[in-house]
Amino acid sequence: MKEDPLYISSEPIDSSSKSIAAISAKYVPYIHTILAYSAFLIALFIGCVTHYEKIVQNEYYGYPQEYIPSVSATTGDRYPARAYFQILIALTSGPRFLLVYLWYVYTTKTIRTSTTSFGKGLLIVGLIRTISCGGWTYITSTDDHDLHDLAMGLYLVCTLPWQLGVLSTSSRQLPHLLKWRRLLVTAFFGTTPFMIYYFIQHKVHHVPGAYSMYAIFEWSLILYDVGFDAISMMDFQSLDLVIIDKSPFICKKEIV
Repeated sequence: MKEDPLYISSEPIDSSSKSIAAISAKYVPYIHTILAYSAFLIALFIGCVTHYEKIVQNEYYGYPQEYIPSVSATTGDRYPARAYFQILIALTSGPRFLLVYLWYVYTTKTIRTSTTSFGKGLLIVGLIRTISCGGWTYITSTDDHDLHDLAMGLYLVCTLPWQLGVLSTSSRQLPHLLKWRRLLVTAFFGTTPFMIYYFIQHKVHHVPGAYSMYAIFEWSLILYDVGFDAISMMDFQSLDLVIIDKSPFICKKEIV
């Protein structure tokens, strides 16, 4: 059998190998969820406190016609909200990359609901999606509107195969998790047409308040998106992240 280069067995190479540290893999999605929600909610709070009228202002209307800031305006337009958001998203990236890889290992090696080739394809989609998130996070609409929108579009495009791929490889032995994933996928993609509708009302028809309605649906997508990946904390309860010392020698305690 051909060895999978993305998976290294934890079985000891020889008698000198030993496990020196271990932590439950469930903490990876825990940390990811806390940091991701904190990034958006803290930015929203600070943005509203410091520059509320400026971040609800758009090219056609301002307060009181517009009253809810968009995600882009909240996280990218003004200091200090932008700084808090970017720092927290940077901290989120580590758990995010690890979560994507753990899903590959979990579905191809543990519950075996995915073939290796499908798992690698989903892994690539997850990595592209994570990197594109960095694109619209660190290239704000003020810096480069087209590039920001391109990264955001790529992120949304990758969300469809990512969520459907995770849904299709979820364990059928955990029906309550499958139910929640289906609910959040339905909510995410069921909300998207309404968001697009109000964006068109704002951009094409210049309807007062339409951008605020768009922003409400945009913020709801954040809740559904992060919540979808948070469910994996239940899947990963049976997994541990282990550090194994494979050095050819082990220091032994001296006997006094």
